[in-house]
Amino acid sequence: MLLSTRQRQELVDYLLDFQKQQNNPADSPCAIPETYRAQTAIDEPFTEIQMGDLYFCQEQRLVCISEQVIELTAKEFDILALLITHPKRVFTYELIMELVWNEDYSLYSRKAVNNHVSNLRRKLKTTSGSPDYIKSVVGVGYKFEVT
Repeated sequence: MLLSTRQRQELVDYLLDFQKQQNNPADSPCAIPETYRAQTAIDEPFTEIQMGDLYFCQEQRLVCISEQVIELTAKEFDILALLITHPKRVFTYELIMELVWNEDYSLYSRKAVNNHVSNLRRKLKTTSGSPDYIKSVVGVGYKFEVT
């Protein structure tokens, strides 16, 4: 394990606090209870990210590449949301499992995260010249980076 339980919890708390400080808790890719989400205003602006041909909208759960809609599963979208909203930050398998699945990592294997990221990469690679948006950090996890 790369992070101790205390370190992992501190990072999770930091990420959740970061979202709260943005005064936009509905944008968090983490699992936030619905009772908390219901308190947000409907007229808040969308969280939109445009990187080259890639378009991402958190609230609409929409991903497009070159104006083509990319169909993602709920977990694939949540993983992408976590990575794209924190570009270049490396997320360990454990953190991805905790933040996206909201489950204790010890109950699952890295294979679950690897499978979802593999499917996500395949879907984002619309042409042979498309950039690889999700980079592997061998033995650690993943990060979002456009090269």
